[in-house]
This record gives sequence, C-alpha cells and structure tokens, in this order.
Amino acid sequence: MDDNENSEWWKEAVANAKSLSDLEHIFRSLWPSIFPKPIRNPLFDFPDVIIHASETSVKKHPSYHNAKTGDAESASILIDDTINSDAVDEIRNLLCGRKPIIFCAHAIEREGVNAIPEVFADKLSQKLGFIVDNGIIQINQVGHTGSDGFGRLARQPVFEGNVIPGQDYLMVDDFVGMGGTLANLRGYIESKGGKVIAATVLTGKQYSAKIALNHDTLQNLRDKHGRELENWWQERFGHAFDSLTQSEARYLLKTENADRIRKKIAAAEQG
Repeated sequence: MDDNENSEWWKEAVANAKSLSDLEHIFRSLWPSIFPKPIRNPLFDFPDVIIHASETSVKKHPSYHNAKTGDAESASILIDDTINSDAVDEIRNLLCGRKPIIFCAHAIEREGVNAIPEVFADKLSQKLGFIVDNGIIQINQVGHTGSDGFGRLARQPVFEGNVIPGQDYLMVDDFVGMGGTLANLRGYIESKGGKVIAATVLTGKQYSAKIALNHDTLQNLRDKHGRELENWWQERFGHAFDSLTQSEARYLLKTENADRIRKKIAAAEQG
C-alpha cells in the first residue's frame, strides 16, 4: 500500500477541491499506477525549438490574458503583433522542402481553453502553406501556468487524438519552459506512427529552446542520483531519464538528493 493512503493530507485536499481537475491531482497522487502515463521517446537529435518573441512582449501584451483564457480575437491580435518573419523563415529553412502537418493540442487552463496555440497554428499555416490538424487533445488539466519546476514535472499532460502514420508533423505551442509538454506531445504522435520533425512556439526563454538532452547531462544526472531514483521515475512517469528534456534534467541535477526530488514531486502532486 502506498504511504499516501496511510496519511491524512488527502481528506483536507478533497474537502477543499474546487474542480474535477483538483480531484484528479489528488487521485493521481494516491494511485498513480491507475492513471495513463505520458508517452516519451529520447530527444537527443531533436532540433532546437524556434521561438518567435520575448516573454515580455507576449505576456505584457494587452491581449494576452484574454487570449490565454479563450478569446480567439484577442489571440489573433496578440499573434499578429508578435509572430516573427525571421522565425518563419527559420522554420522554412529547417524543413528543407518537407511539408508537415501543423498541429497543436487543445489545452484547458484553469481559467478556460487557451486560444493562443490554435490561432498561432492557423497564422503559421497561412504563411507556410501547410495544413493544420487540431484533432489532438490534452485529456488532463495540469495547471502549469505559474508553477515551479517540480509542479511542471509532477503534473504532466497526456494526449489523445488521431495521427496519420508516416506523416511529418510540426509542433506548435504558445510557450516553452522546461519542454515537457512538447516532449509528451512528440512522444504521443510518434507512438501512433507519425514523425515530429520540428517545433515552434510564440515565446519562451532562449535557453529553453534546447529541449534535446545532452549526453553529458544525462550521465551526470545518473551519477548524482543513482539507478534507484531513475527506476522510481520510470514507474511513476512511464519513462527513464534518457527521455527527459535538457531543462528537466538540469533541474533535477541541481536538486540536492534523490529523497528531496521524491518529496518535492509528491508535494507538487498534492498541491
């Protein structure tokens, strides 16, 4: 029996839950084995994510809040003001004549459905001449906005939807932080036979563009925290350390010890 079942924290958490998503977080913490886990593959050779604009220009934009909470017109204004023609050219050059399907996943935020990724995908479609497929959905609510690194690691998005086997795909999202959402989305697509060849986002810090894990970082992580933690991680999240992003691995590497990682993940799941 899991230690969580013997503690009392969950009773107060259930009593204070304000949504089905809050209850889901509680139940995932209590019984992680019965919930679907994200699908991931190693990202070693994945190209850097192409970022269009600074976080300040996007998040301080007067249309940002309404766009983030579901207003498509606000999202259109935001993207028209921040989409970058040089970044569009960079995407075109990276693809070398290949014509992928552009896809983004519908994500439900705590305050509504985020309109930015879908509108961003449509704007890129117009500029690049590629088809958009919005048929993939995120089936859980993760509450990443404003979360720290452990919150993002603990509450990972899971996806469902139709994928065309053998088809190239270009991932689109509004933001890249630690890269976990893109990693899980890529993993889902490729588990269904698709091929994700690139990713682009509206904003994020430049160091977040590198989601491909460095082999030295992976070895340092394993040397510091050991096989026991990696086995625990694989049982809990469905993948080993070699499927982490560079930012995720560096975040865990900076944490003092394996016990603190487990405690911080448990606390983030309960939060």
